[in-house]
Amino acid sequence: MILDLKNVFLVGDERVAVSTEVDMSNAETGSACFTEPVKASVLAENHAGFVEFTADVSFDLHFDCDRCAAPVSRAFNYKFRHILVTQLSDESGDDYIEAPDYKLDTDALLRDDILLELPSKLLCKETCKGLCPKCGKNLNEGSCGCKLRETDPRLAALASLLSDE
Repeated sequence: MILDLKNVFLVGDERVAVSTEVDMSNAETGSACFTEPVKASVLAENHAGFVEFTADVSFDLHFDCDRCAAPVSRAFNYKFRHILVTQLSDESGDDYIEAPDYKLDTDALLRDDILLELPSKLLCKETCKGLCPKCGKNLNEGSCGCKLRETDPRLAALASLLSDE
């Protein structure tokens, strides 16, 4: 959605509030997928000469846990804030978002914000134990009984010295 912010930039204390949906079905997120559009509440308001853009987004993300490969569906909610300007100077590139001709592509901005905010590892839970490297059992469901501490065959002679003590 292209948001026209001319009145917000030119009139003090002016504001624009919009509810929108962002289609992220084609976003590159690895194994994660957005099955429904992202819901966003957007507000742009003039504060004594600068325009503040805030967005509250919520969405459900479907993914396979990066440790145990279990299918997971989790709700996410993020808040984003940016300062908008009509033209960037050379030294202000990372601090501000440019809205040339008083127009802002909110879909592109929110898509970038969401993809940057998503965790690099998507887990079913923080304490996920993952899979047994030997038999492949999901360790969240219980122990598998595998002996995981196998001695490197090159060090077997040294291991025998330790077991005799």
